[in-house]
Amino acid sequence: MTPADAVSRSTAAPASSSSPTQARPVLSARGIEAWHVESPIVPLIALAFTFEGGAAQDPEGKSGTAQMLARLLDEGAGPHDSDAFQERLAARAIELSFHAGPDAIGGSLKMLVKHADEAIALLALALAQPRFDPPAIERVRAQMLAGLRYQQNDPGVMASRRFFAEAYPGHPYGRPSSGTIESVSAITRDDLVAMHRRLLARGRVKVAAVGAIDEEALLRALDAAFGDLPEGGALTAVPATTITGLGRRIVVDLDVPQSVLRFGTDGVPWRDPDFIPAYVLNHILGGGAFTSRLFQEVREKRGLAYSVGTSLVSHRAASMTWGYTATKNERVAECLAVISDEIARLTGDGPDDDELQKAKDYLTGSYALGFDTSTKIAHQLVQIAFEGLGIDYIARRNGLIGAVTQADIRRAAARTLGDGKLLVVAAGRPTAM
Repeated sequence: MTPADAVSRSTAAPASSSSPTQARPVLSARGIEAWHVESPIVPLIALAFTFEGGAAQDPEGKSGTAQMLARLLDEGAGPHDSDAFQERLAARAIELSFHAGPDAIGGSLKMLVKHADEAIALLALALAQPRFDPPAIERVRAQMLAGLRYQQNDPGVMASRRFFAEAYPGHPYGRPSSGTIESVSAITRDDLVAMHRRLLARGRVKVAAVGAIDEEALLRALDAAFGDLPEGGALTAVPATTITGLGRRIVVDLDVPQSVLRFGTDGVPWRDPDFIPAYVLNHILGGGAFTSRLFQEVREKRGLAYSVGTSLVSHRAASMTWGYTATKNERVAECLAVISDEIARLTGDGPDDDELQKAKDYLTGSYALGFDTSTKIAHQLVQIAFEGLGIDYIARRNGLIGAVTQADIRRAAARTLGDGKLLVVAAGRPTAM
């Protein structure tokens, strides 16, 4: 029986719960583990996968290699050149994509049940037998270089690049994942082949599958898709680091009427026990869109910016709280003063009980919106698996948020916002900082 036969049979079975809290671990004969949510209601299957090791593994002087690799995986594989491979995907409405981040290369596959066999076969070819044909390499290189040249005049991109270079000097996280014009120009086919061999290993993959596929079919599909990959050796160790340059204010000179600001300070990683309190704290400070303190103080009360916000960044070997906004060049100093004052006020006084409760209510009530499609569920599950949070995290998460106390918020504030010193980068021509 083929995977397609098995998933077709599953659609005739009684409907099972598609709740992501009902995910079950499965282990294939070749050792591929996946988290599985079976839902035969719609004849679709969504697969998400993540391989440990991303742009932080780029060779010295060749940043952008992992990203170029990810963009080339579906540009021809096995016996099919790029055009033939893409035609096969399109003919069966198969959605296949890959991406690369600092710590991982991942991807997703979405298919109709009746095309499951061909979709899995094409995924297996893309993962294990990418062609890296010279014309495809040069086409992708040209696309990347065009994007990099365009970004040289984008104040948001330039501010972000300089910010991470200053935050993590000499560290892989300080290099742009998309590379530079010089580094992308230097990447060779041998570099891509070597990185493919190192990173795409079945021993380092996390998989989530959601939709009309039963366990037997999924086990077969896992071995078919990932079983031909090597087990994988050790990756280059990425040293733990923390944000540097707190208290510094740096200008990237661009002739634009308003400055784009990036600012940041310490953080805690997702696996840290204080991450949930820090997450609630961040929602109150700048993560809560229209309700956050920074939005109210910077935009609503003073009209300094159209948007402002903060988020938590959690990498394998570093974490931070970072923020963004943009304001007129002559109002940069005022905008930064308001942000610093609000951080100091939140750190010193904390939120009141009502503000804290509203933040927790929003974060728990809105969580389900991240699981309204099979693809979203698969991506959420694979990210949770990648972070090592446990298959029951989705069921536990709202309870963890609901249990956050004022004492937890104060502790998280001390660890993240600390003394209020920020690393600030402004791309523009601010009259004062």
